[in-house]
Amino acid sequence: MTRVAAVDCGTNSIRLLVADADPATGELVDLDRRMTIVRLGQGVDRTGRLAPEALRRTFAACREYAGIIKEHGAERLRFVATSASRDAENRDEFVRGVLDILGVEPEVISGDQEAEFSFTGATKELAGRDHLAKPYLVVDIGGGSTEFVVGDDHVRAARSVDIGCVRMTERHLVRDGAVTDPPAEEQIAAMRADIEAALDLAEETVPLREARTLVGLAGSVTTVSAIAQELPEYDSAAIHHSRVSHDRVREITDWLLRSTHAERAAVPSMHPGRVDVIGAGALVLLSIMERIGAEEVVVSEHDILDGIAWSVA
Repeated sequence: MTRVAAVDCGTNSIRLLVADADPATGELVDLDRRMTIVRLGQGVDRTGRLAPEALRRTFAACREYAGIIKEHGAERLRFVATSASRDAENRDEFVRGVLDILGVEPEVISGDQEAEFSFTGATKELAGRDHLAKPYLVVDIGGGSTEFVVGDDHVRAARSVDIGCVRMTERHLVRDGAVTDPPAEEQIAAMRADIEAALDLAEETVPLREARTLVGLAGSVTTVSAIAQELPEYDSAAIHHSRVSHDRVREITDWLLRSTHAERAAVPSMHPGRVDVIGAGALVLLSIMERIGAEEVVVSEHDILDGIAWSVA
């Protein structure tokens, strides 16, 4: 067993996994898995720069994670940064800060690399489970982008497009500096059109409709599952490998896009950092399901973070 640490720093959240990995058996045993909402991508779509307050929040989380990694004695660490830091003019400031705190340089990976890690993390334990048919379509709905990967045992095609929950919210649902509460029909329609155009782009290189099983990753999807199950609190064990029907996803999405901030915040399984962006994330998921004719989505708590851990193991 090799004790490894993996950090995934996205547009909306930064996450840590410390685990013991056994490549011979394919077993990854969690020692610590946590997530912090830092909104690193705050305003990046508009300004092209990482905001000072977003960097402060991210570095504070990095300092917390450094203590946990040291406590567990991880032998290797890999820090992967995704969409927000890929897009920002001042990404060097971000790189220097992470290096000072954690002693490793963040790897600003491409969308295709993100997709590879997501596919590995999501599907490594699905083989033979509940007779899930291949090929899989793994969909990772992040804050700034969404990754699409089609594959059987290995990736056949992958594409990253810019329709994350934070980016869609900032682009379509913000008026006068605040998220519309709730959004107007024309705002939802414009967001839907943007998502459909991005799906057209994804289909140029990824055969989305060939998939037999849709696997959904990341906070927007797991939160939809938690709402579907009416969980009294967020419960990873109940969410991991749960299945949510197309009809239920549509009902939840409709409610999220017509609810107020207070109503969404009152959902017991809702992370406070997702309250304003969950409607956009759910609409991305629903649009994908409608595009490919998926009757259900298989929800995975194992994703790019697990793929990063396997890569370093």
